[in-house]
Amino acid sequence: MCFDLDSAPPIPHLHGGSVTHRDLVLTAADGNSFAAFEAYSGEGVGVVVLPDVRGLYSFYEELSLRLAEHGAHAVAIDYFGRTAGVAKRSDDFDYMPEVRATTMAGVTADVKAAIDHLRSDDAERRVFVIGFCFGGSNSWYMAAANLGLAGAIGFYGHPDRSGFPIGAPPVLEVAKDFTCPVLALQGGDDPGIPVEADERFRVAMAEAGVDGEVVVYPNAPHSFFDRKYEEFAEESADAWKRVVAFLGLAEAPDHQAEDAV
Repeated sequence: MCFDLDSAPPIPHLHGGSVTHRDLVLTAADGNSFAAFEAYSGEGVGVVVLPDVRGLYSFYEELSLRLAEHGAHAVAIDYFGRTAGVAKRSDDFDYMPEVRATTMAGVTADVKAAIDHLRSDDAERRVFVIGFCFGGSNSWYMAAANLGLAGAIGFYGHPDRSGFPIGAPPVLEVAKDFTCPVLALQGGDDPGIPVEADERFRVAMAEAGVDGEVVVYPNAPHSFFDRKYEEFAEESADAWKRVVAFLGLAEAPDHQAEDAV
C-alpha cells in the first residue's frame, strides 16, 4: 500500500471550525453497495476522495476531515464492496486480491454514486476528485468518464500503465478525452513511476489541448505526502497549496492552523 497504517496527511488541523462526519454505505447504479466516509462543514465544493490500493482507511478519513475544515464537502470511497463487503477491516486485511478484481466499470459506477450523493442537496454543486497512487490514476480516468467533474487531482498515479483496474487503458491514451482540468503531483524519485512517464503525460495533455498540469518534486519518493516524512515537508506544503487553489478552497489563517509535522 502507499501509506503505513499510522500515516496521516501533512495538513494543518484548523481550530474553530465545526465539521460533521459519518460513515456511509452508498449504492451504485449496478446495485453494488460500498463503504464511504463523509465530512462537511458547510455548502462548499464536493470532493470525492479515491484511496490507494488498501481502499478506505484512516488516512483518507482524516484527509476528508481536513478538506471539510477548509470548506469542502468530502466523501472518501472504498473500492471493494463487490468482493469484500462494507464492514470495517482489520489492519492485516489482504487487499491485493481485491484490487486485482476491480474493474474500470465498477470504479466509475462507484465514483458516479459518490458524485450523485454530493449533488443530492445541490444539483449544481461543483465536484472534484482527488486520488492517491491507484486512486491517482483512477482520478485521471474519471476526468475522461463524462461525469460532469470540475477537476481531477492525482498524487503519484501511474500515467502509462494499463489493466489496473481491469479494462483500463493507459491514462495517456484517454488524455484527449478529459473534460475537466487535471493536476498531477508526482515524486521525481518514485521507483515505480519513471519521470519519463510523467513527461509523456504532460505532452499528451498539451497535444490534446486540455487544461492539465504535471508537477514533479525532484527528490520526493512515492507517497511523499505523509506527515511522517518530515524531510519532504516543503514538497507536501507546496502540493497542499496547489490542491487548495485547484479546488478553490479558502486558505487557513495562520492563527487557526497547527503545525502539520
